[in-house]
Amino acid sequence: MTDFQDVDAQLEDWNALRATASFSGLLVGNGASRAVWDDFAYDSLFENARTVEEKPLSQSELSVFDALQTRSFEQALGALKTTSRVNKALAVSSAAPRNRYYAIKEALINTVHAVHIPWRLVVPSTLAAISQELGRYRTVFTTNYDLLNYWAIQHQPDAITDLFQGAEPGFDLSATATDKTRLLYLHGGLHLVRNQDGTARKLMSTDSTLLSSFAINNTIKTLDDVPLFVSEGKVEEKLKTIRSSDYLSFCYDQLLSHGEGLCLFGHALGEQDSHIIHALRQAQPEVVAISIYPRSKAFIQHQKRHYAKVFEGTGSELRFFDSKTHALGSPKLTVPVEV
Repeated sequence: MTDFQDVDAQLEDWNALRATASFSGLLVGNGASRAVWDDFAYDSLFENARTVEEKPLSQSELSVFDALQTRSFEQALGALKTTSRVNKALAVSSAAPRNRYYAIKEALINTVHAVHIPWRLVVPSTLAAISQELGRYRTVFTTNYDLLNYWAIQHQPDAITDLFQGAEPGFDLSATATDKTRLLYLHGGLHLVRNQDGTARKLMSTDSTLLSSFAINNTIKTLDDVPLFVSEGKVEEKLKTIRSSDYLSFCYDQLLSHGEGLCLFGHALGEQDSHIIHALRQAQPEVVAISIYPRSKAFIQHQKRHYAKVFEGTGSELRFFDSKTHALGSPKLTVPVEV
């Protein structure tokens, strides 16, 4: 691997770089979502849920997270759903866990609404540009659970698949072979839910209503679907959630075995991503093209050193490019945040 002891601040142009190497995979992080909507720049969905203006997490709900020693909404909601059903079977009051379930779920959706780009502000040409770029790869991995990619692939349903099939789209581990570009949600998504048996299903809704209806029902008080996504928390918690889902396990295993060229866009690969780093170090991609936003010379140098350390010893060739020259980082994608 290249020696970055005396690292420079030069960044390649993505289009020129792409012409010199083959990239069958794309790993997309939060930077791609921020390129469209800067409010995606939140650090913690859990912390936002504590302070969101409308019905934040109360001390009662926070005590559930504390008891489970997690910040994962998926784990908290799943535990409360199970507790409520067990209590009912034992003729014990299930009101308390059921009410906490609804309160946490409501705080979650209010938090998502506070940071997510509204459908009415989404520009069709932006979604088309995203879709066109995703379709250039054999496999697209993403750790984002927002709806941008979901909305974007509607532009190329015959070219890109998320591997969910059927009238009520579900994931079938025995039916993953395809000639289409595969879009794999490593951390799940707002449009994905966990069935009672642990399998995954995709919510079907119109583009304009999915954001307001994902995995929550405010009118009929039943223990409905638990959102399938990996929120912040310890790496052990994230891997527990991943391994408890056939869909998430499949996606993660695909990353573990991706030894071909990989483009890394908008992904910090920070401490909270150590499970992703582990997968990449095991996969040892032949060449990794890494996007860097050119804030300053010092920032570029710092980022290069960071990624060099991440991939140290893997044998992967690292190439660095200006994120603004990539289709997913084009300034033309940016939607002004409403004040």
